Amino acid sequence: MVGHIESVTDAEFDAQVLKSDKPVLVDFWAEWCGPCKQVQPILDEIATQHGDKITFLKMNVDENPVTPSSYRVTGIPTLNVYQNGEVVKSIVGARPKAALLNELSDYIA
Repeated sequence: MVGHIESVTDAEFDAQVLKSDKPVLVDFWAEWCGPCKQVQPILDEIATQHGDKITFLKMNVDENPVTPSSYRVTGIPTLNVYQNGEVVKSIVGARPKAALLNELSDYIA
């Protein structure tokens, strides 16, 4: 299921996400989540096309419970965009590619 989007853990979150120079999209997901599996290939495509402008990472909520709870991630998939250490966009639930591109247009333009 995991494409070429790298995983991030609770321990790495601060350095890889909050201190990043460019926006970071974190896909909060779990193995048992059907909609997460639907959104994965779409995110892989967007990451391939726009990975120079925004970093794509994924976090397994079952293996890394601390970060999702500190950002109040209650439903998955949740896609949070972080910029300068802050959540600037939160997309909850699976979306078609066109809708995701539209939601992310400020960060991938």
